[in-house]
Formats: sequence, structure tokens, C-alpha cells
Amino acid sequence: MKIVTDCAADMPIEELEQLGVVQAPLFIQFPEGEVNSVDISADDFYNRLEVMRPQIPTTAQPSSGIFAEIYRKLSKVEKDILSIHISSGLSGTINSAIEGGEQVKGEATVSHWDTLSLSGGERFQVIVAALASKAGWAMQAIQERLTIVREKTELIYTLDTLEYLARGGRIGRVKAIAGALLNLKPVIRVDRDGKYSTITSSRTLNKSMTAITDHLVEKYGKSPVWVTVLHGRFAEKAETLANEFKQKLNIAKIEVLRISPVLGVHTGPGIVGAAVVPMELVEDLAN
Repeated sequence: MKIVTDCAADMPIEELEQLGVVQAPLFIQFPEGEVNSVDISADDFYNRLEVMRPQIPTTAQPSSGIFAEIYRKLSKVEKDILSIHISSGLSGTINSAIEGGEQVKGEATVSHWDTLSLSGGERFQVIVAALASKAGWAMQAIQERLTIVREKTELIYTLDTLEYLARGGRIGRVKAIAGALLNLKPVIRVDRDGKYSTITSSRTLNKSMTAITDHLVEKYGKSPVWVTVLHGRFAEKAETLANEFKQKLNIAKIEVLRISPVLGVHTGPGIVGAAVVPMELVEDLAN
């Protein structure tokens, strides 16, 4: 079985290669032209973002034709394909993938999976699927495990400014304007329906980061967890958050990664947060 995902999963290139996962592109549309988000470094992207303010670029999902081309190429090696994508509540990418799958009927058997998440939350599901596939699990068994991972994973973050989410129309503009006027730092999570919700707001980033930690402690208690700390261009805050987690959570594995530029369009550089999954849902596959 071959696993396909999209670059909203924030997977490092070496990890994709190691797991044998194929990544579909997502695109950033600047005034001067469109770029594949994997072809621009995070720092180059944020530099361009600063220069073009108050404008922001837009993002575009892959076409069904791009997915069909990926599936067709993979079908020459493997007929069974599992295509795992960013939440349908935040992007139409999975719809393009489904349409692409229709175009290769008879050439490949493509199953699609809506992660109802993105970034590190999406990445955990891709990793689990890839490891389970390597271990010889059947499609049904993989999807049963993915269902549990999807339910038990938390993706949560805070923002230095609501400017980018508001300009991109990703949260209610009235709420965004009100928050901006008060200079609030919201704590946002991805709900079970795959859409954003705000669980609290604070006057400072440090208080919002503490609220993130408290939320995760309440959710996971003393259970061993795999934590991915995520940030845009906020390395110092990411390190601070990682240290808080180490003090208050039962960390089985922790890492710090940067979100992809295609997600940075909607958040700006001032984003820090985490994706968390119970380690028991991964460790039996990792051994």
C-alpha cells in the first residue's frame, strides 16, 4: 500500500522519504506568481510576507488532475493507495483528491482519509498509516487505528496577532477585529469537526502558552504522550513552551518543528503551539 498526503502535514522531507510517503503540493499565490509551498523556505516566505503587508498572499489546493497524476504514477508500483489529507473543514483538498481518484478507477484502488486536522495533527495520522502499512496491516485495520488517533490527538496553538487569520477570512472578522483591538492572544484548537474554535484568550503570549499547557494536562494527565511543538518564526517561544511541557506532561517523545509556509499564510510568523498524541497509539507500530 502507498500513502499519499499533502504538505499541510508539515512533514520534513527526510521523514517522507524514510516512510515512503508521497506528498501532494499546496500552492501560495503571490502577486508576482504562484509557488509550490515546498519550494520556498520558511524564512524566505516570512520575509516576503513582511514586505507585502498589509496585503497577504492566498493559498490554493492541488487540482484533481495533480492527484490523478500522482495516483497513476504510484499505480505502476502499487494498486492500493491511501490518501490522507488536511481537514475538510479547513480546505477543499480532499475533494480534489477524491475527484482525482475517480479519474484513475480501474488503474488503482484509492481510499481517502479526512484527518479533520492539519499540521502536526495530520502528520501523526500519516505516520501511523505509513508504519502500519509497513507492518502489513490491512486497510480496515489502518483506518480503525486512524479513527482512534484522530479522536485522541490535540492540535492547539496561540497567535501573536489575529491579523492574518482575519485577512484570510479563517475566523469571524468581528471576533478578529475585537480581539485585535484588545490585543488579545487567543488559544485556538481544532475541534472534532475539523474546524477552529477559540477556547480562551489572554493579554499576553506567555499566559496563553500556560493555558495551552494546562489544557493538555487536563486532557492527558499522566499518560505518556508524543508532543510536537510547532511554530512559524517563534523559536524562542517554542523553546519556552517545550520546557513547560517537560515540567508538566509525561513526555515520551518531544520535538520542535516549523509549520509549512502554506499554513503560515493564515497565521503569520507569530504562531506557537503543539500537536499531541498518546504514545500508546504509535509505539506498538514503531518497534
